[in-house]
Amino acid sequence: MRKGEITRVTRETEIKLSCCLDGEGQAKLKTGIGFLEHMLQLLTLHGGLDLTVDAKGDLQVDYHHLTEDLGICLGQALRQALGDRSGIARYAHVCIPMDEALVMAVLDVGGRSYLHFEVPMPAQQVGAFDTELVEEFLRALVSNAGFTLHVKLLHGRNTHHIIEAVFKAVAHSLRQAVALRGTAGQVLSTKGVL
Repeated sequence: MRKGEITRVTRETEIKLSCCLDGEGQAKLKTGIGFLEHMLQLLTLHGGLDLTVDAKGDLQVDYHHLTEDLGICLGQALRQALGDRSGIARYAHVCIPMDEALVMAVLDVGGRSYLHFEVPMPAQQVGAFDTELVEEFLRALVSNAGFTLHVKLLHGRNTHHIIEAVFKAVAHSLRQAVALRGTAGQVLSTKGVL
């Protein structure tokens, strides 16, 4: 089983997170941020992961620190779970609809960190959650996992639907990219390493 476990303690947040790439879509989440937990449940189910998060932070300030640090921890856990990344598909791309919203995600889990996020948000908040934190979460995740991720909104009007489509698209592309191809020990790179 490909697993990662991370503990992160700062003056702003305290997080214990574990994930299994070869999971059953099970999520056990405790963050204090309801909307983010909903998105992480989508990521877990659609990504075929098992994810356990026990996190607390300075939510009286806002959700920024905890959201970003959760992205850091999940990225580090995914990097740990992937090991040398041999035998995986490496690349994936999907388009996911959520009612009127359509989002494309293209992913390379090959060790190079980059995020292109072209997802304008019609509203600044969904409930109490600042929508700009979606990009912050993904930037922290890809930076710590060593992923290149391009996410683009093709069309959509409802901010909640758009963000759901983003997380589902990222989840499905992650599931495809980390899938084992049956070539154990082989790295999908002419360099021979990722």
